[in-house]
Formats: sequence, structure tokens, C-alpha cells
Amino acid sequence: MAQHHEELEEALEPETKLDPETAARRRAALAHVRKYGDPVLRSTARKVDRFDDELRDEIARMGVLMHDAYGIGLAATQVGILHRVLVYRVEQDSPVNALVNPEVEWSSKDKEWAEEGCLSLPAVHVEVERPVHIRVRAQDEQGEEILVEASGLEARVIQHEMDHLDGVLILDRTPRDQRKEGMRALRAALEAEEDAETAAS
Repeated sequence: MAQHHEELEEALEPETKLDPETAARRRAALAHVRKYGDPVLRSTARKVDRFDDELRDEIARMGVLMHDAYGIGLAATQVGILHRVLVYRVEQDSPVNALVNPEVEWSSKDKEWAEEGCLSLPAVHVEVERPVHIRVRAQDEQGEEILVEASGLEARVIQHEMDHLDGVLILDRTPRDQRKEGMRALRAALEAEEDAETAAS
């Protein structure tokens, strides 16, 4: 049933393959990402109407955070900002793309299942069905209108991040059996994080 792509938002390289400095930078970046249970992840982001230096700084910070976390997508709500802003890239060395106030203008009837992960849901990997092709109207960081036609992994990343802007998580879009497994994995991961923080303090 499923066609597997790279896991969305998760590390493009397993942390065990990262050198100690890079792994430490990734952990530091992930500490800034809101985790499951934080109310902001269930909030609906507000439309951006001011395209100023503050917004551009916000987008730049999100890009750096995504890069350091070895992610391929990040929504503003994941860092506690209720703006309709997302950043993404489908390859580690690709430039960071930013979409402000994105809206899906068209999506294909063709859909496919693929495994997705999420920086806000540690250790969760579930199957999600999404349209294969989409066309998105948005604005860039200067407020200029842009039109993005995306397919495959790029389309999936954009849809995943747009869900975040509406308070929707991958656990809401997966079959019930996988949702239950995902919740078990999530609880175990969050407990391990708490234990590690307690040991470090």
C-alpha cells in the first residue's frame, strides 16, 4: 500500500552518523521545537500582513533551525509563532524555501501513502495519504505573490507544514492502528527526553 519517501522533517542522516559537534547542534536546535502536548501545536496560525525586517529575521531563524535540526520542513507554530509561515527544502544542501500565507489552489486526484515523521513528534513514523501534485499560491518574504507547483516529496512536505499552520498533526491523518502505535512511541520518547533532562540538571 505504501510508497516510502524520506521521512518528513526527520533527520536526513541518522544522528548516529553525525559527528559529535553536528549531533550537539542538532540536539540544541530540536530543543527549540515545540513538542506534542504544547497547545500552540493545536492552534491556527494567523495570516501575515506585515512584511518587514522582523518577519524576514523570523524566516531566517526558522531556516537555520531547520538546517541545524537536519529537517526538511518547519512551520512557524512549531517554534511557538502563530504566523502562517513555513520553510522547507527537500535536500540537505538545497536553498531554503519560504512560503508566507500559503493556500492550496489545486491538488491532484492522484494520492499516495508514504511514511511521515515530525520534529514535534519524536520517534513517531506513520503512514499518511496525500495528493501527489499540488499548486500553492503564497507570498515570499518581501510580500510578492508566488505560485509553486510541486510533486512527490516536495508536495508532501508543503502539505505537512501547511497542516501544522491549521493545528493538524500526522497522528490526525493516519489509520487508527498506526495512531495508537505512534502514541506509544511518542510517550516513550518524551519520557526518555524528560529522564535525560533530569539527569543533566
